[in-house]
Amino acid sequence: MFARTTTIQADRARIDDGIAHIRDQVFPMVTAMDGCVGMSLLVDRESGRCIATTAWESDAAMRDSAERVRPLRDGAERALGSSTSDVEGWEVAVVHRDHATGDGACARVTWLSGDLTDPERAVDAYKMAVLPKIQELDGFCSASLLVNREAGHVVGTATFESRAQLESSRDANARIREEARTGVQLRIDAVAEMDMAFAHLHVPELV
Repeated sequence: MFARTTTIQADRARIDDGIAHIRDQVFPMVTAMDGCVGMSLLVDRESGRCIATTAWESDAAMRDSAERVRPLRDGAERALGSSTSDVEGWEVAVVHRDHATGDGACARVTWLSGDLTDPERAVDAYKMAVLPKIQELDGFCSASLLVNREAGHVVGTATFESRAQLESSRDANARIREEARTGVQLRIDAVAEMDMAFAHLHVPELV
């Protein structure tokens, strides 16, 4: 499985309009493309950062869609009051769901980078040292790990039922994150806590 993330720095006053545009206009058209298995949208209302993720059955399907999604991306940028976006392709290394997210769900996203000449080492560390611990946190819904071997990038996402549960897990998650990072020699580049605007991803369990 593969994924494409599109990160847009939005005008905060236009986030609701942008969410509606992506949900009502972009989502139906993207998910109708061959090989697409869903889409999600995360939003940080304080910073204006918005991350749209599309999931694909194969790398070929994701690449074949690149030109067709370009005008949809341009429309999403305009709806969010932006003129640029950052696009990155990923391998979906881990997906685990305890239960589906509902209204009010939030996510913690962690970006890491470093030497990925042996990406399985990072994936195994996540499976063994991170996932068993974060799934015990109150309100946990799901977790995923995406890897970009060429760029040396890794991004992990954990979703929770509510903002309160996300915030209450902050200290425990920081300890888990630091313990895992030292074992794989990856740098923690950034951590963000974001609202789940919508999630319609049909990626199978990958653990």
